[in-house]
Amino acid sequence: MNHLKIPNHLTRRQAIQLLGISGIGYLLGSCNSELTAKVGELSEPLNQSFGELLVKPQLLIPEFSKSAIDPKALLLNSYEGTPEIDLDQYRLTVDGEVKFPMELNLTALKQIPPTSIIMQHVCVEGWAAIVQWGGVRLRDLAKMVQPQDGARYVLFQSADKYTESWDLASAIHPQTLLAYQMNGQPLPADNGAPLRLASPIKLGYKLSKWVTKVTFTSQIPKGGKGYWEEQGYEWFAGI
Repeated sequence: MNHLKIPNHLTRRQAIQLLGISGIGYLLGSCNSELTAKVGELSEPLNQSFGELLVKPQLLIPEFSKSAIDPKALLLNSYEGTPEIDLDQYRLTVDGEVKFPMELNLTALKQIPPTSIIMQHVCVEGWAAIVQWGGVRLRDLAKMVQPQDGARYVLFQSADKYTESWDLASAIHPQTLLAYQMNGQPLPADNGAPLRLASPIKLGYKLSKWVTKVTFTSQIPKGGKGYWEEQGYEWFAGI
């Protein structure tokens, strides 16, 4: 049997593109035919398995310097505009297949030891921006709620009804944050305040804004892969 050897200088995303898997996902994003749906169903398990194989949960992505930050480079994209959120009433629910489900207000979230990362935010539309995000590591929240052994995925819900789903390994990567700061300042409402996902290992459409709920689960419910994924975008979306 011939074995495919991937050059070690390739990123995960480049490797996926080399195999033609990622391209399928993006082609699907512009089509709505029954054939497209069938192709998506067939390619997604391979896409997911290959992406998970390339994830190294403890591998840190090199950060950028502060001088590389361009505050104007991060473009504003949203699902249905910026939702109005009462910060005094805001709660983050962390639940699902966990031992200790919890609900946290902003004060409680900010009492968890914070971290920050200067990373490249990459949009599927073809642009990128260097941003410094500060907030809570999702893995620290996971330690608090203690997901059950069968949990393999993490679902995210937002105040604007946007939904996302991640593999567990990517969600608890050391550089995956629920951010409440941007470039050293409080996170602006248009950029996802009070809480948004930030990670250097996923494309921008995976980085939900205005996150209100995090659910650990053993399976993704039907129709629950995510807003764009249900329209044909690649599910794993690793960089």
